[in-house]
Amino acid sequence: MVPLLLLLLAAPSAFAADSYESIPPDEADAAATITKTIDEQVVKDKQETGSAHRDAHMKAHGCVKARFTVEPSLPPELQQGVFQAGRAYPAWIRFSNGSGKSQNDAVDDARGMAVKLMGVPGDKLADEKATQDFLMISGPVFFVRNAADYVEFTTDAAAGKPMRFFFRGANPFRWRMHELRAALNLLHRRTSNPLHARYWSVASFLMGASGPAKFSARPCVKPRAGTSDTRNPDFLRAAMAKQLKDSSACFEFMAQLQTQPDKMPVEDPTIEWKEKLSPFRKVATIDIPAQTFDSPAQRKFCEELSMNPWHAVAEHRPLGGINRVRRVVYAAISTLRHGLNGAARVEPTGEEKFE
Repeated sequence: MVPLLLLLLAAPSAFAADSYESIPPDEADAAATITKTIDEQVVKDKQETGSAHRDAHMKAHGCVKARFTVEPSLPPELQQGVFQAGRAYPAWIRFSNGSGKSQNDAVDDARGMAVKLMGVPGDKLADEKATQDFLMISGPVFFVRNAADYVEFTTDAAAGKPMRFFFRGANPFRWRMHELRAALNLLHRRTSNPLHARYWSVASFLMGASGPAKFSARPCVKPRAGTSDTRNPDFLRAAMAKQLKDSSACFEFMAQLQTQPDKMPVEDPTIEWKEKLSPFRKVATIDIPAQTFDSPAQRKFCEELSMNPWHAVAEHRPLGGINRVRRVVYAAISTLRHGLNGAARVEPTGEEKFE
């Protein structure tokens, strides 16, 4: 598998023929090492539990149907790619915890919101023909800078010593305090309902001819302060189910254009793009209607669903080292996971029905 992955990354110029990215010469080797480490963890998971799972965002709170509607009037710089004024797409949204373990929702963790649009025209960067994915987490920055650092993090995490990544050796000058603050910021953003949280893309993506951008989704209406019965280890799923049983949910989907490359870097997702330099601007509305989503068939669909930022049109090409690593790792792990579970990798159409 690794030689194939090296070939996939060996010619990144096909996806980096502009001045936005700076690709280290050893990045392909780093991506192969990361993939091998995660491969081994997925295989071990299969041996121990009888089923292969995602290496991150393992526990889903639910996959829900939605409608993604682009704003009817957008300025030219925002009317790029899928964001054509007034265009609407059916969507599936997977809400999840960030951990690679299925743990109690009360444990501090990042939360994920992965949006898959369907019926998207145009050539794609991956094999999938009609989908566009936007992957976001519950914080504006990531805690790993680049592919080389990601090798260390995945190695330490696989060894059961994730904190070693931040405190490398006895020399404090080697400690990653900036990255630790980013990680703690993610872990400590608590929510009582995934439908009430804000999410960010963390990494950057093309916004067509307008250059690099980041994305974010926030609730249309500021949610009221609420509590959940945290004695239930799945209280986040329960909160979603309770809300969507009788009412709907809504998110504003926003884009933030890069305006100052030196202060808004593409290659370092640990640095926040400050909104005083470039505000997030609404480009679409995500409407989640009232629904039930907890049937065994829909849970199975949710487990088998693949989310990948490279399920994208060229106008929204993922940018930066972490995204380039994801191109290789996500495809490889999805293929391995589905193969071990005897499940087909099929992209949804939006016509799925579950009992």
